[in-house]
Amino acid sequence: MRAALLHAVGDDKLDIRDDFTLTPVGPTDVRVKVKATGVCHSDLSVLSGVLPMPLPVIPGHEGAGEVVEVGDHVTTVKPGDHVIINWTPACGTCSNCLAGQPYLCMTFVMESFTLARFRYGGETPAFGMAGCGTWAEEIVVPWQGAIKVDPEVPYEVAALIGCGITTGVGAAINTAKVRPGTSVAVVGCGGVGLSVIQGARLSGATTILAVDPLESKHALAKKVGATHACTPDGLMEAIGTLTGGRGFDYGFEAVGKSASIMSAWQATRRGGDVIVVGAGAMDDVVPLSAFSLLFEGKNLLSSLYGGSDVRRDFPFFAELWKAGKLDLESMISSRIRLADLNDAVAALRSGEVLRQIVVFD
Repeated sequence: MRAALLHAVGDDKLDIRDDFTLTPVGPTDVRVKVKATGVCHSDLSVLSGVLPMPLPVIPGHEGAGEVVEVGDHVTTVKPGDHVIINWTPACGTCSNCLAGQPYLCMTFVMESFTLARFRYGGETPAFGMAGCGTWAEEIVVPWQGAIKVDPEVPYEVAALIGCGITTGVGAAINTAKVRPGTSVAVVGCGGVGLSVIQGARLSGATTILAVDPLESKHALAKKVGATHACTPDGLMEAIGTLTGGRGFDYGFEAVGKSASIMSAWQATRRGGDVIVVGAGAMDDVVPLSAFSLLFEGKNLLSSLYGGSDVRRDFPFFAELWKAGKLDLESMISSRIRLADLNDAVAALRSGEVLRQIVVFD
């Protein structure tokens, strides 16, 4: 089968080849024929080494497809079912799962660093990003990593729910619990930032400011729910105009940079909530003073995978889309083929595109 392989961090090009095979399906595994997969900034972070992964690795974690084979012990899905890939499967028995935080489960995350489910060039092993590797025609995942979805939901839409939508909308609904009538600032208007905006709109926020240096993204941000938009240079003026200088009730960071975290902090009122959604580098330190952390009274929160239980939230977001409450089509910049992935990565690096979706035959 075909897939796109990263041999080493920093490589200029992915190795797109057609000689991949999969390890056999185990008793608790599911084999999925990938139908659509997104090109996400987290994939770029794997290519650059910001998100460490074992090498060589097939990127891709935001995907949807059709079940083609299940292990003997799998009862949750069957061949022919449509599924969304869950890149952080929950084991259900660890301390985080038992505490109601399945998005923090590390069981399968750790396994993904030792279990190479792909082979190429004969018997050379290759890993899948986050245990997935959706930039491949087929993948094998634990049953917890394949969540059944209504077949009426197109694969491209289902793929977006697999990461960007759940991460962003979940940050607003699950982590921040945005209240009706409040004000929200969102720093970064990529796919995740736009999803945060939609989550804030769904939650009833009345003022939603989109902050992004590319003015070309402002119109789309307003289309999906932002009431105002500005560049980072205009943030202080927007704080004065929209909040009387008080600051926003919620400040979301959807970039993964210390500078944008500080922008979100700056935008948030005393006693407000600052929510970090972007995936940043381990050596990118946020320069917050101990004085500010205490006396500004702000709550600094992290939102990993939107604080979601995907068994509940994947179907929930699919129903919101079916009801016309989530605009996912507007977030798809283009539909491409697997052979176009190197060009897609270059386009994402430029910052001008949102979600490019690889559509498989």
